[in-house]
Amino acid sequence: MKIAIAGAGAMGSRFGMMLHQAGNDVILIDQWEEHVSAIKHNGLKAIHDGETIIENIPAFLPKDITDYHDEIDTVILFTKAMQLDDMLQSITSILSEHTTVLCLLNGLGHEDTIKNYVAKENILLGNTMWTAGLTGPGEVNMFGHGSVELQNIHPKGQDAALELVQVFNEAGLNCKYSEDMMYSIWRKACVNGTLNGTCTILDANIASFGSTSVTDEIIRTIIHEFALVAKHEGILLDEEEIVNHVKSTFDPHGIGHHYPSMYQDLIQKHRLTEIDYINGAVCKKGETYQIATPYCQFLTQLVHAKEELLKAK
Repeated sequence: MKIAIAGAGAMGSRFGMMLHQAGNDVILIDQWEEHVSAIKHNGLKAIHDGETIIENIPAFLPKDITDYHDEIDTVILFTKAMQLDDMLQSITSILSEHTTVLCLLNGLGHEDTIKNYVAKENILLGNTMWTAGLTGPGEVNMFGHGSVELQNIHPKGQDAALELVQVFNEAGLNCKYSEDMMYSIWRKACVNGTLNGTCTILDANIASFGSTSVTDEIIRTIIHEFALVAKHEGILLDEEEIVNHVKSTFDPHGIGHHYPSMYQDLIQKHRLTEIDYINGAVCKKGETYQIATPYCQFLTQLVHAKEELLKAK
């Protein structure tokens, strides 16, 4: 399968590497010039379970993708939420009427943006529990194990969804077809909503955050705010199951030592975050439904304050 990874940061690089190793024809698209240049000249370098792997994968800046003329079967979106519209505008030259687009972004509501560029029958939504971290331009640290869920948003897209599930599983990505993707997206948003902003503000990895005496109250309150809003959209979240799932990530023998992507963006790289598409999105929906979301609102404000202090761009 010919696959374009649009947003080849830590997670995009990991997926690109694994899909490439499985024999797929993969290209990487990312706006970080040093990262793209390093991949072009030295290949994509990955450290996986202590082993160093280097794969030569074509890499492009979004503005240069018009130089690529092969037809793409599937585009996997891993760009940051606030960059989604710009990325889709940049890659319209590779979006044919037959191209399937899978959105694996954190956050809520991205299908509304994608519909402006791709027919509904070609749109797949998904989420992933894989983790990764960029250690420098062209270098990704791949650790732990994960999974992927995906589903078509239009009945005509089911065959493409099932085909992509098979391709992902052949690459070891542990993928399954979901019968209720919106539930899974909200569940994943709860994980991001409890871990990303908190770890960023506290300058802590997941295990460190999980070790504090107030963590249980924090995560329960945030998840409850998500659940109240989701209920107004017809999604009934199992709050206790999600609380236990979040707590399972605290294990230092799993992904506990991982710093969430928001931490990597803001604290390590001084980049703007996706907080408006996670906790901030719940705040906006809460205002519409007249539901108070004070923890989500305060966390969103704290992250924006930190962005200003660090002069994030």
